[in-house]
Amino acid sequence: MGAKRKFVCVVCPRGCALEVETDEGGLLVGVSGNACRRGEDYARSEIADPRRVLTTTVAIRGAALRRLPVKTAGAVPLGRLVEVCRALDGLIVEAPVACGDVILRDLCGLGVDLVATDSLERA
Repeated sequence: MGAKRKFVCVVCPRGCALEVETDEGGLLVGVSGNACRRGEDYARSEIADPRRVLTTTVAIRGAALRRLPVKTAGAVPLGRLVEVCRALDGLIVEAPVACGDVILRDLCGLGVDLVATDSLERA
Protein backbone atom coordinates (compact mmCIF):
# COMPACT_ATOMS: atom_id res chain seq x y z
CA MET A 1 0.00 0.00 0.00
CA GLY A 2 1.28 3.46 -0.91
CA ALA A 3 1.23 6.65 1.08
CA LYS A 4 -0.61 9.96 0.93
CA ARG A 5 1.18 13.21 1.70
CA LYS A 6 -0.07 16.77 1.82
CA PHE A 7 1.78 19.80 0.45
CA VAL A 8 1.01 23.44 -0.05
CA CYS A 9 2.04 24.43 -3.55
CA VAL A 10 4.39 27.43 -3.53
CA VAL A 11 4.67 27.96 -7.29
CA CYS A 12 2.16 30.82 -7.31
CA PRO A 13 0.36 32.92 -4.68
CA ARG A 14 -2.73 30.70 -4.86
CA GLY A 15 -1.20 28.18 -2.41
CA CYS A 16 -3.19 25.13 -3.46
CA ALA A 17 -3.53 22.35 -0.88
CA LEU A 18 -2.15 19.32 -2.70
CA GLU A 19 -2.68 15.70 -1.79
CA VAL A 20 -0.06 13.43 -3.30
CA GLU A 21 -0.38 9.68 -3.48
CA THR A 22 2.63 7.43 -3.99
CA ASP A 23 2.95 3.69 -4.50
CA GLU A 24 4.98 1.32 -2.30
CA GLY A 25 8.17 2.30 -4.13
CA GLY A 26 7.63 6.01 -3.58
CA LEU A 27 6.61 6.71 -7.18
CA LEU A 28 3.90 9.27 -7.77
CA VAL A 29 0.48 7.77 -8.47
CA GLY A 30 -1.67 10.89 -8.41
CA VAL A 31 -2.02 14.52 -7.39
CA SER A 32 -5.22 16.27 -6.38
CA GLY A 33 -6.08 19.75 -5.18
CA ASN A 34 -4.03 21.60 -7.78
CA ALA A 35 -5.71 24.37 -9.76
CA CYS A 36 -3.17 24.20 -12.60
CA ARG A 37 -0.56 21.96 -14.19
CA ARG A 38 2.23 23.74 -12.31
CA GLY A 39 0.88 22.30 -9.05
CA GLU A 40 1.24 18.78 -10.38
CA ASP A 41 4.77 19.53 -11.60
CA TYR A 42 5.63 20.97 -8.17
CA ALA A 43 4.30 17.83 -6.44
CA ARG A 44 6.36 15.61 -8.73
CA SER A 45 9.55 17.54 -7.94
CA GLU A 46 8.81 17.53 -4.18
CA ILE A 47 8.52 13.74 -4.23
CA ALA A 48 11.48 13.03 -6.53
CA ASP A 49 14.03 15.75 -5.71
CA PRO A 50 12.94 18.61 -3.42
CA ARG A 51 15.01 21.76 -3.94
CA ARG A 52 15.08 25.30 -2.56
CA VAL A 53 16.72 28.62 -3.37
CA LEU A 54 18.66 29.73 -0.29
CA THR A 55 18.52 33.38 0.74
CA THR A 56 20.76 34.44 3.60
CA THR A 57 23.53 36.89 4.54
CA VAL A 58 27.29 36.65 4.79
CA ALA A 59 29.81 38.86 6.56
CA ILE A 60 31.27 41.80 4.66
CA ARG A 61 34.36 43.83 5.53
CA GLY A 62 34.89 47.48 4.58
CA ALA A 63 31.22 48.43 4.10
CA ALA A 64 28.87 50.53 6.22
CA LEU A 65 26.84 47.38 6.95
CA ARG A 66 28.23 44.19 8.49
CA ARG A 67 26.16 41.69 6.48
CA LEU A 68 25.68 41.26 2.73
CA PRO A 69 22.41 39.71 1.48
CA VAL A 70 23.01 36.80 -0.87
CA LYS A 71 21.12 33.97 -2.54
CA THR A 72 21.86 30.89 -4.56
CA ALA A 73 21.50 31.50 -8.30
CA GLY A 74 19.46 28.31 -8.55
CA ALA A 75 17.79 25.74 -6.37
CA VAL A 76 19.87 23.36 -4.25
CA PRO A 77 18.83 19.95 -2.90
CA LEU A 78 16.77 20.38 0.26
CA GLY A 79 18.80 17.68 2.01
CA ARG A 80 22.01 19.69 1.54
CA LEU A 81 20.83 23.10 2.83
CA VAL A 82 22.50 22.67 6.22
CA GLU A 83 25.80 21.74 4.52
CA VAL A 84 25.53 24.81 2.29
CA CYS A 85 24.83 27.09 5.27
CA ARG A 86 27.80 25.65 7.16
CA ALA A 87 30.01 26.29 4.13
CA LEU A 88 29.02 29.97 4.29
CA ASP A 89 29.77 30.30 8.01
CA GLY A 90 32.98 32.24 8.35
CA LEU A 91 32.91 33.57 4.79
CA ILE A 92 33.95 37.24 4.69
CA VAL A 93 33.46 39.31 1.54
CA GLU A 94 35.43 42.48 0.84
CA ALA A 95 33.55 45.64 -0.16
CA PRO A 96 32.67 46.97 -2.65
CA VAL A 97 30.14 44.46 -3.98
CA ALA A 98 27.54 45.03 -6.70
CA CYS A 99 24.14 43.38 -6.84
CA GLY A 100 24.48 40.27 -9.00
CA ASP A 101 28.20 39.75 -8.31
CA VAL A 102 29.13 36.09 -7.92
CA ILE A 103 30.39 35.65 -4.36
CA LEU A 104 31.17 31.90 -4.65
CA ARG A 105 31.17 29.74 -7.76
CA ASP A 106 29.90 26.16 -7.69
CA LEU A 107 28.81 26.25 -4.05
CA CYS A 108 29.59 22.89 -2.39
CA GLY A 109 30.08 21.31 -5.81
CA LEU A 110 26.38 21.69 -6.59
CA GLY A 111 26.89 23.66 -9.80
CA VAL A 112 25.07 26.64 -8.29
CA ASP A 113 26.68 30.03 -7.65
CA LEU A 114 26.12 32.29 -4.64
CA VAL A 115 25.31 35.85 -5.74
CA ALA A 116 24.94 39.20 -3.99
CA THR A 117 21.40 40.58 -3.87
CA ASP A 118 22.41 44.12 -2.90
CA SER A 119 25.19 46.57 -3.69
CA LEU A 120 27.40 47.68 -0.81
CA GLU A 121 30.02 50.37 -1.36
CA ARG A 122 33.30 50.67 0.49
CA ALA A 123 32.86 52.77 3.64
